[in-house]
Amino acid sequence: MKVIVVGGGKVGYFLAQTLTEHGHEPHIVEKDKHLCAKIANELDYPVVCGDGTLIEVLEGAGARDAEGLVAVTGRDEDNLVACQLAKQYFGIKKTVARVNNPKNAAIMKRLGVDIPVSSTDSIARLLEREVDASAIKQLVSVNRGKASISELEIPKESPLHGKTLGELNMPASSVMISITRDGELIIPRGNTQLLGGDKVMVLCSNDTITQLRKLFML
Repeated sequence: MKVIVVGGGKVGYFLAQTLTEHGHEPHIVEKDKHLCAKIANELDYPVVCGDGTLIEVLEGAGARDAEGLVAVTGRDEDNLVACQLAKQYFGIKKTVARVNNPKNAAIMKRLGVDIPVSSTDSIARLLEREVDASAIKQLVSVNRGKASISELEIPKESPLHGKTLGELNMPASSVMISITRDGELIIPRGNTQLLGGDKVMVLCSNDTITQLRKLFML
């Protein structure tokens, strides 16, 4: 797949290498002449020296027959414009934009960027997953990694001891699949009681894992 990479800094440089390793054909667009020379000397990729927010520069990089564009400059405005031109002018199917300010991610999505990627948000989610992983064990990834079947153990002295499933305010995008108690499997219903020491299996979207950890006080 031919991919235009707008931005030849560290992110764009290593992204181009990764894309090549995965069998894709990256074409790099970078404004800085010194960076262009460095990339051209070190990597065997087509490099266009110019502003990736200009139609003629993207045209020179081969945008008309590209299947994807990834904008990874240090300016969110430039990344947005490059993606919009790719989509609206060149008809490129897939656009990805680096989001330097996480507050801009939703705006970029609304303005047509297929995948806005915020490194700050990614790091925050990674930290959350690491914290959650200490209490909740992911067993199976579902729906291309957007959800999972996970197992957790209700603490012995939990305030939830004796409460029924119907009394729990579980997140809407989660469902309790089973309870294992003293080696026996229980298929939960609304009137099923939870006891300290129960091992509970839950199907949930990844963005509700933290809510479940708080609900079960893990």
